[in-house]
Amino acid sequence: MLAVVIRAPGDVRVEEVPEPRVEEPTDALVRVVAAGVCGSDLSVLRGLTPLPRPVRSGHEFVGVVEDLGAGVTALRRGDFVLAPFSTSDGTCPHCRRGMPIACENGMLFGEFGSDGSVLDGGQAEFVRVPLADTTLLAVPGAPPPDLLPSLLALTDVMSTGHEAAVHAGVGPGATVVVVGDGAVGQCAVLACRRLGAERIVVMSRSPVRRRLARAHGATDVVAARGEEGAAEVADLLDGGSGHVIEAVGTLESVRQAIGCAHPGGRIGYVGLPWGVTLPLWELFGKNLTLGGGGANVRATMPGLLGDVLDGALRPGDVFDAAFSLADAPKAFEAMDARRCVKPILRPALDL
Repeated sequence: MLAVVIRAPGDVRVEEVPEPRVEEPTDALVRVVAAGVCGSDLSVLRGLTPLPRPVRSGHEFVGVVEDLGAGVTALRRGDFVLAPFSTSDGTCPHCRRGMPIACENGMLFGEFGSDGSVLDGGQAEFVRVPLADTTLLAVPGAPPPDLLPSLLALTDVMSTGHEAAVHAGVGPGATVVVVGDGAVGQCAVLACRRLGAERIVVMSRSPVRRRLARAHGATDVVAARGEEGAAEVADLLDGGSGHVIEAVGTLESVRQAIGCAHPGGRIGYVGLPWGVTLPLWELFGKNLTLGGGGANVRATMPGLLGDVLDGALRPGDVFDAAFSLADAPKAFEAMDARRCVKPILRPALDL
């Protein structure tokens, strides 16, 4: 079968690899119908995360169950399923607390664990999914093709954007600032609107991304960055916002988020913090609450799925470029060069 393999920093290929199979009683074999390319995939390609050996990439995928281990009881062959970016057993103390991202027995798809172990990623024709009963989420029936991008968004960026809004304390009538205009920032705008926010300010310089943010419900756009951008937000919002979302993960974006918050505000951070040293004095000086981290996608997806299925929530617009699996290197390059917000890969042409 074909799979995307990152061999070394700067070297991404599509290769013929052995097809996976069920290995444990709790496994499922999924035929991938659609997969996404994520900013964290680019981080691996850029050498920001350890790459001790080549890895099959990708942690965002949806597909059809082809085979099941004898211990899987919640799924059936032929089910259309959504896969969160990490596996979880549903029984460890952290899973029971609603934190499957911290599952003691879970693994991330397509990324190395601290012990050097790796679970093959979802940018492939087939994927073996461990702990299938408590990892995969089945969708009733066969979804129409036009819903595939929105369902795929639930496996990471939409669920992550929703958690960012929750961490920021967004609710009815809230005024929110979103730092970051990528897929997660765009989905955070959708989440804020869904949660009842009245005013949503997006910080973006890109005309394409600004238009997308407005289509998702943003009421204001600020192009300036850093101290200048924070000052513009303060003028616009009478001293800043009580609800700020940081969806980038750089020191500049974290400081910009802090600058946009008024004293006593809350910041929800979900951007992967590469090389960020927490500016604690800046948080301390404004009495800010900071909450966030890796999204608990498996716990969040079920609550969003109904809105996607009935058309009330359409995060699939963040996928603004489509590639065949064989052209995955072009998709990586397009996203890295910011020629698109987020590419979708199509290993299969049907459900």
